[in-house]
Amino acid sequence: MDGYKLNKFAGAALLALLIIMGIREVNNAVVPDVELEQQAYVIEGVEVEAAAGAAPVEAAPVVSLAERLAVADAEAGAKVFKKCTQCHTIEPGGRHLQGPNLYDIVGAPVGGKEGFNYSAAVRDAGGVWDYEALDAWLKKPSDYIKRTKMVLALRKDKDRANVILYLRENGENPPALPEVVMPEAPAVEDAMPEEVAPAVEEAVEEAASAS
Repeated sequence: MDGYKLNKFAGAALLALLIIMGIREVNNAVVPDVELEQQAYVIEGVEVEAAAGAAPVEAAPVVSLAERLAVADAEAGAKVFKKCTQCHTIEPGGRHLQGPNLYDIVGAPVGGKEGFNYSAAVRDAGGVWDYEALDAWLKKPSDYIKRTKMVLALRKDKDRANVILYLRENGENPPALPEVVMPEAPAVEDAMPEEVAPAVEEAVEEAASAS
């Protein structure tokens, strides 16, 4: 190959390289790199580290059953209970369907409704349908009583509280609602920063001596 052809091929290769580099620079200018705040696809069971500078995600506060029942709505519970009417009645003296009549069920023995043929799992479970039991049962029946035939589950805490209050209103002398336990207020010494406490104590002492 003579020098002319060699220079020709070398020039073509250099031109191609320059074109590729130019395309890359233009692409970077048009589509800048953006750091994602979170993964596009979240894989269950895999913890993802927070991006640098991102505020940590706080877990939702746990609301007790007593707190949920204190603000529950029986009318809303009646609407949710419509899902249950294929298998249950709730009026006094109502007939049993696939499930037992649920009038006066709050506080009643588990598996204790006369005239209904309970499964062995429910019959042998024992206990009473107190508020905690009803909440656990409605959340996932198969977790509360193994091998139960009950399949309907209410995943939302609010729905369960509303239905439980509706069941409570459809009964005679139901047990009292659980009391909401208020957190104890911190002592004054604990509530004040260490650098502020001495100044407050000094002010209290001055006020006492002046009086």
